[in-house]
Amino acid sequence: VQLQAYGGGTVQAGGSLRLSCAVSGTVFRLNTDWYRQAPGKQRESVARLTTSGETTYADSVKGRFTISRDNTGNTVHLQMNSLKPEDTAVYYCNAVRLGVPYWGQGTLVTVSS
Repeated sequence: VQLQAYGGGTVQAGGSLRLSCAVSGTVFRLNTDWYRQAPGKQRESVARLTTSGETTYADSVKGRFTISRDNTGNTVHLQMNSLKPEDTAVYYCNAVRLGVPYWGQGTLVTVSS
């Protein structure tokens, strides 16, 4: 299983970005999470999308971020609106297959004030 995250960049506070995580190497849909790690902080879970379509979000992003899967099932998006400087971090996608976690390489999101 391979995950490739992309879509990061620099945006002003209040702006939007959409991250994408391309999943390959499996024919199965996987529960997929987005995590982020800010400088000097631990990696934290941001959003989860299960194979049945259920979503969960960290309190800090509820109402602003939306996780979704495209029609092919191979790409998971994270739509981020109303971005804040505290959303600045490297964002990683994660999926677990048969108990083995797989990580994308991370994509940097910088929100300027």
